[in-house]
Amino acid sequence: MTIEAVLKKYESSLLKLRNVTGVGIGEKAGKPAIVVFVTEKLPATSLKPSDLIPKQLENYPVDVREEIKVG
Repeated sequence: MTIEAVLKKYESSLLKLRNVTGVGIGEKAGKPAIVVFVTEKLPATSLKPSDLIPKQLENYPVDVREEIKVG
């Protein structure tokens, strides 16, 4: 499955997670990755299991990135 198809498959469920503001395609360690943008990176211990962002979707790594605050 292409990375675009994987993103489309999981996009709506990712956007429902706490702090998630967007998703896209990028790179992690020089390889294609699903990028998940969050308002703030939080330790896994402070999140409910249902709000954890997976480390991988299908065969693609997931890269969690905190939004850059301007101002």
